[in-house]
Amino acid sequence: MPVPPTGPGASVAPVTRRDFSGPDDLRIMQDLCSRTWSPTSRFHPGQLAWSRYFRPVDPHALDDGEAIGLWWEGRQVVGFGWAEAPDWLELQVDPLHPAVAVEVLEWFEEWSDAEEQSVMAVEGDAVVESALAEGGFSARLDLPYFTHHLLDLRSLRPVPDPSGYTLRPVRPDEAAARADVHTRAWSELAPSQVDAASYGRLMRAWPYRADLDWVAVDATGAMVASALVWLDPTTGVGLVEPVGCTPEHRGRGLAGAVTLAALHALREAGARLAQVTPRGDDAYPGPRRVYQALGFEPTVRVLTWTRSMD
Repeated sequence: MPVPPTGPGASVAPVTRRDFSGPDDLRIMQDLCSRTWSPTSRFHPGQLAWSRYFRPVDPHALDDGEAIGLWWEGRQVVGFGWAEAPDWLELQVDPLHPAVAVEVLEWFEEWSDAEEQSVMAVEGDAVVESALAEGGFSARLDLPYFTHHLLDLRSLRPVPDPSGYTLRPVRPDEAAARADVHTRAWSELAPSQVDAASYGRLMRAWPYRADLDWVAVDATGAMVASALVWLDPTTGVGLVEPVGCTPEHRGRGLAGAVTLAALHALREAGARLAQVTPRGDDAYPGPRRVYQALGFEPTVRVLTWTRSMD
């Protein structure tokens, strides 16, 4: 990546914006997340891949009611805004460019026609929180929130041997079966948009690795639980996203076992740290308990901020 000029008389390129144009731009957005990652960052590169490709999409175009803007300084992206819907924005900004956060919110306000707008931000991210407050947003402590959890992979617990089940990584030709186990695990909450085509595209996206995508299979060979881990090779940090177990096989420790198996593979791949971000509020405690039982420790909260456009 280009290094901004420094010193007396150095010139800095103006910050400009352009719209999202396809997979290369997603990769650039992921590079920004990798370059600026810290334990209090909003995004890991793997989260962007999952958010983009978990459902059927045209990789070169956005859905109706969706927009992505990228902010550049010279040849380097220093921020992006991802309006997933007119009332919902995600953003990531290089901490060295705080003014970009304000520009992202102004762009979202101009683009959106929603009466109320929402943004998620990591508690303590001074750059984003300052821009949100300046833009009229308020943190909503009454809404569900998420909590970053971290695990030092040097302290991984052994992988249990669940009776009657086998833990193994997914094969590259198993997109349909892998999509099916995810759908059966998650459709109890809401209809899942994951299908064989979308999972196949996900498997071709950076930084997906089949050796970090683990499943539990029953005696018939059917997949009944799964855990996907994304490794950012630049930072050595792996993101767990998502984990699931089909309803008829719950209560047997399979979600924790398959996650531990994936984390051991993550450590063998050279990672040093794992991150996961389950719900942190008491209304949905199950996943948080599973991860904490594996040794993940809670850190910062991810809160929703809202503003009324009336």
